[in-house]
Amino acid sequence: MEEKDEDIGAFDPNIPEEDSSAPPPGWLDSVSGYEDHLGDCTDQICPPPPDFVPQPENDRNASVPKVMVPQVSEDVAREALLKFVGKKWTYSSKPAQNLVFKDLKPFTVYRYRLETFTESRSSAWECETYTGQFVDGPQYGMIPQPWQVEVQYPPKFTDTVQKVRVPHTSSVKPCYQCRGKGRVRCTHCHGRGRMQCISCHGSGHGRNRRCAGCHGGGRRVCTWCHGSGHRTCRKCNGHKKLLHFIQLTVTWKNQVYEFIPDQQPEFPMKKFEKVSGEAFFIDESLLVYPVDGFPDQEICNASKEATQEHLLKYSASSRILQQRQTIELVPLTHAFYSYNGKDYDYFVYGTENKVYTSKYPTSCSIL
Repeated sequence: MEEKDEDIGAFDPNIPEEDSSAPPPGWLDSVSGYEDHLGDCTDQICPPPPDFVPQPENDRNASVPKVMVPQVSEDVAREALLKFVGKKWTYSSKPAQNLVFKDLKPFTVYRYRLETFTESRSSAWECETYTGQFVDGPQYGMIPQPWQVEVQYPPKFTDTVQKVRVPHTSSVKPCYQCRGKGRVRCTHCHGRGRMQCISCHGSGHGRNRRCAGCHGGGRRVCTWCHGSGHRTCRKCNGHKKLLHFIQLTVTWKNQVYEFIPDQQPEFPMKKFEKVSGEAFFIDESLLVYPVDGFPDQEICNASKEATQEHLLKYSASSRILQQRQTIELVPLTHAFYSYNGKDYDYFVYGTENKVYTSKYPTSCSIL
């Protein structure tokens, strides 16, 4: 006996289709200080109030002490080259062991760094399934403004993100996706509980015989809803209600600017990014001021431009918590040597004594 369509999953018009992924306009309450929220989960930037923006003092500068250029000895230069060659399986260590130094030429390389530690805040409506948990609504106190919400501050100059539920913004409402029904219409069978048979494409037969998949009915039970015509609402997990609240996202970011004067065309500047230098000037305060009177005028210019740029850029939408500027002396030595009657050279750079060379006396090749 063939199955009939009406035996399973009769269409129920009271079960709604799955609604939008965000609450409709007017679904959520308007909250003072958070009026720009549209009800979706999009973060809205909360600029800091004017009294949170630091004001720099006019015509103030930072002075820098004098510093000596570090020297690299022949033993250190040779050891650095041997270590470099040891990591290159196509290079022989013999030239590094037997080379004859002709000159070691140190260079004065300064690296200027400005760090601006900022805090930014944004907020958005969020929700979770309501299962009877405590609801911290407006009746429990005044709702704090975005920059009045207390948070746990991380160590300075550390990138961190913290999410905080804004106090007293919680409320319970019917689930907007299922309209408080706890279930939604199955989108695969459109609430009918049955679908066209994929074996016979709805004809009920194939190759002059009744289709075994649908027993000749042309339709079979929907495998997605098991014939019910509906499924549990994924937004409220069938609980029919949602707990809505405003979530504050606090982002601490260390904004970094670096500058090294490009005075050595034979040495690739990007190599400096992965090595350390010796910091001889460290200036840290709420706001730092341009370096003045330093022998390298390019460093002074970079400091002036960077401090002005960071103040304008980051105080508009963020709060500047601390600034730090440093000047490092990054060791760089140009080593000239001869081997087997030919002249070669390489660079030793950084406090790690890294080596850069564009040409080495011998290399092995595999045919």
